Amino acid sequence: MEVKLDKRYELAVSTEQAWAVLSDIHAVARCMPGAQITEQLDATHYKGTVKSKVGPAVMQFGGDIEVLGLDAAALSMQMLGKGADKSGSSASMDLKAHLEAGATAGTSVLVGVATIVVSGKLAQFGSRLLVPVSDAMLAQFADNFRAAAAAAVVAATEAASESASAAAGSAAAPLTPAPVKELNALALMWTVFKGWLAGLFGKHA
Repeated sequence: MEVKLDKRYELAVSTEQAWAVLSDIHAVARCMPGAQITEQLDATHYKGTVKSKVGPAVMQFGGDIEVLGLDAAALSMQMLGKGADKSGSSASMDLKAHLEAGATAGTSVLVGVATIVVSGKLAQFGSRLLVPVSDAMLAQFADNFRAAAAAAVVAATEAASESASAAAGSAAAPLTPAPVKELNALALMWTVFKGWLAGLFGKHA
């Protein structure tokens, strides 16, 4: 089963500041809810996991990530992730993302096109449920991306301040990383339930 998503997310940082995050595959992975890079094989290939916990149950996918393209001039990147779990379900996501200038100075827009293919038990949910779940996951990704981009701006400001303080002979306060939201499985379950209700009442309308 294949699901395609085309999303735009406004960012309160410049394209240059947002590119600092988008061009870093480790930073991008940290923004994806429940995702983690576990091993770097070479400049473009990585091993990783995606994990979600619902009560005592833990769902975990292990797989591969490949960076297919990274263009600083176009402010764009493309990556392909593939994984499977122990139950036999598998999933892949081809993500193309780029940055555009925002409507006002100092802002930008993150544009993403994702093609998600699932098989096994995941495919049994159908596109009516998979689409809202994917939407919710990408929305969390966008929130995490905003936080990471904002933290990059703070880090740059702190670094400049630290350099100035060091030149003046005083110590600068350590930088505290911005928290990253994890995958909210209960919220995703609620999204699935709402999607099921919408489909149910839509059929009888």
